[in-house]
Amino acid sequence: MKKTVFYKKVGRRYQPVSEYDQELTDSFGKGTHMVQVYPGGSSRVYNIDPDYAALIAAGRVAEDAISRKIMEASALRVPEKHKPLTPRQLEAWKKLAEEFGEERYALEWCSYREAAEAGVRAMMDEFKELISNPAVRKSYDNFVLMCELTKENKK
Repeated sequence: MKKTVFYKKVGRRYQPVSEYDQELTDSFGKGTHMVQVYPGGSSRVYNIDPDYAALIAAGRVAEDAISRKIMEASALRVPEKHKPLTPRQLEAWKKLAEEFGEERYALEWCSYREAAEAGVRAMMDEFKELISNPAVRKSYDNFVLMCELTKENKK
């Protein structure tokens, strides 16, 4: 593969500002890495613990669905425990939601994606803690073995 050089016009001349080397981009350093390819893109996670590869992959695949569900569940609404609102408060609340429209989601503390990623990280942390128990580890290894033994050969 050849390198592509990118230039920026400075005054009347072009000066090189960066290089793109696909061979370098597609290379991996020492360690265990995970690549997921999907329609429209791909993602890479570098230097993972191979024991958590299935968990990380499942979590990464689920992030979009998780973030959508978080977005739906956290849409602007009147909290149940603060009801009943006065008619004036209710009118103001509805007006706020109407005025903000889809932008009402900007009133949240973090993005839904951040929340989904935090959930996946929490799931991985919990798994890491659980798997440190020798009995859980043995059970997990048996589970992985059974999955491998019962997997259909697709070739």
